[in-house]
Amino acid sequence: MGVDALAHSGAGAENTIMVAGTGLDVRYPSINHALIKEIETKGLILSQFEAGEPSLKWNFPLRNELIVALCEALIVTQADLKSGTMHSVAYAQAMGKKIYVLPHRLGESEGTNMLLAKGLAEPLYDIDALVALYGQVSPQIVDSFLAYCDTQPLYHEAIEKFANKVFEYECLGKIVVHNGRLVRV
Repeated sequence: MGVDALAHSGAGAENTIMVAGTGLDVRYPSINHALIKEIETKGLILSQFEAGEPSLKWNFPLRNELIVALCEALIVTQADLKSGTMHSVAYAQAMGKKIYVLPHRLGESEGTNMLLAKGLAEPLYDIDALVALYGQVSPQIVDSFLAYCDTQPLYHEAIEKFANKVFEYECLGKIVVHNGRLVRV
């Protein structure tokens, strides 16, 4: 309940994708009602559950699999050995995702400490270094067509939406057509 809200707040509603462990019409946890409403308005909320689906404990491991699938890397802030977070770690390992953990003192967060001890995760000591690897340090102008190309759309769909941009960006060498899809260079 806490780290998800902190991550969404830190990213800003307009820069976040929330994956709900409930139906889209259920705002859970209720303490985050305002944050969820803001993400609905400015960001994106996804759910694999039907409308009306309440918060059930087995929904969250399923939701976490989707979250891991959407991410480039998994950052584990804290995890007990038998926690739901360790399910996310297993998904990340199965998907070949990089795993980072916040190191803890002995006797605390045994899950993260075990991952470090076995070499299954990298310690996260420098947030700026992580941002340099995965994010943008300074704000840049977002090119909506290149952002669209990051989804590797089908060529014919891209032509329907952005005919002039497809040809322009292809000539500029910013995109290529590969197996019938647009790929950003």
